[in-house]
Amino acid sequence: MSREYEVLCIRCPKGCRLRITVEGNEVHVSGFACLEGKRFGEEEVRNPRRIVTTTVRILNARYPRLPVRTAEPVPKDKIRDVIEALKGVVVKAPVRRGQVIVKDVAGTGVDVIAERDMEAVG
Repeated sequence: MSREYEVLCIRCPKGCRLRITVEGNEVHVSGFACLEGKRFGEEEVRNPRRIVTTTVRILNARYPRLPVRTAEPVPKDKIRDVIEALKGVVVKAPVRRGQVIVKDVAGTGVDVIAERDMEAVG
């Protein structure tokens, strides 16, 4: 018995419509314009992962929120856990882009990093 999926590739701006067929342990992907799309289709049925972007509270900075993201994609089923783990996080300025804000967020093995510099004010 085979399962079929249709997904939109998010690896580049083209947004190819991928058709994915899973037969046992074999994954067949069609509709991709590049090898990144083929890899995305295979990963999407075997182990879907996403970069999580959000904000955390920052003190002594010009703005009250600091944009952050996971340094690498996390398993799609862990996204809620990542967001929950970041809800109470408060950092103090100054912060540099790329600085680790939370190590191993939600036990994923992935760090959360700052997406911009924030100087201290006041």
